[in-house]
Amino acid sequence: MVIPPTFRRGVTNGPEYISSTLAVWAQKHGITLVFIQPGNPQQNAYIERYNRTVRYDWLVQYLFHSIAEVQEYATQWLWIYYNERPNMALGGITPQQKLAMVA
Repeated sequence: MVIPPTFRRGVTNGPEYISSTLAVWAQKHGITLVFIQPGNPQQNAYIERYNRTVRYDWLVQYLFHSIAEVQEYATQWLWIYYNERPNMALGGITPQQKLAMVA
């Protein structure tokens, strides 16, 4: 699996026991770790909410046999998530509809 060098993910500053290993791995793969400000856990809420949605909506519901199968399912799910699934925080419209309204 190739991860684009521009991939960025918010990370908490907590004691994760693997933080130095993660930092070395990320640097080796050209990934920039972006830490939240100490004392501001709400800065990580958006990504945690998204991760929970991915986990409960499809990741734990299926037994995958290959990375390619996971990638294919993830692509299909992302299309539905952004283009067909209404988002109540956006007033019941899809993220794609919201972007079209703003543009």
